[in-house]
Amino acid sequence: QVQLVESGGGLVQPGGSLRLSCAASGSFANIYVMGWYRQAPGKQRELVARIFGNGRTDYADSVKGRFTISRDNGNKTVYLQMNGLKPEDTAVYYCNMGLPGTSGSWGQGTQVTVSS
Repeated sequence: QVQLVESGGGLVQPGGSLRLSCAASGSFANIYVMGWYRQAPGKQRELVARIFGNGRTDYADSVKGRFTISRDNGNKTVYLQMNGLKPEDTAVYYCNMGLPGTSGSWGQGTQVTVSS
């Protein structure tokens, strides 16, 4: 079982940047898929970005060119650099890690609010 703790959320003005971090403790493997999801009020949770053990990445169309996901296996951490933030990026952001093809483990979530 892996435990995940997210950090880095907050309030930012449109066009600003934030960097989210998610640190794992407990069981971990370099082949884990590490991802970020988000859920806005009244909406379903959606994939934002994920990174596979071989470094391959997937991004939601809405964040391509603005967000960058990266991982540090030595520190069991995944990052999400978010630039050019828009009000529609406002949501609770959740970290997920696990073996490919499994549901993985979830963090508790961190709030990101983009507002002037």
